[in-house]
Amino acid sequence: MKHFMLALVGSVLLAGCGNKDVKSTEPGGNPLNAPADYLGAVSQAKKAAERTVDLASLKSAIALFHAQEDRYPRDLNELVQQRYLPAVPEAPAGSRLVYNPANGEVSMARP
Repeated sequence: MKHFMLALVGSVLLAGCGNKDVKSTEPGGNPLNAPADYLGAVSQAKKAAERTVDLASLKSAIALFHAQEDRYPRDLNELVQQRYLPAVPEAPAGSRLVYNPANGEVSMARP
């Protein structure tokens, strides 16, 4: 009887050690990864906000230039030369700024 009980306890312990439904590669899949998932999401949100602010400041400077000069700048560097911007913002890694001097549109594109 003693051997039967030991065998039963051992099989219950081994059965409970399985790793069921815990996927460490998916966000939210494992509570232990929650801090890393959160920090990754915060980092992505920060980058998206910076892109939005940079584009908004460029578009605002282009509109002001157009209103005062009655034309669009030849390039984005002209905004800096004429003191509409302190500097042309850098595009995030893996993207580039695209400016159309014919209509004043600016956007970010992937190369």
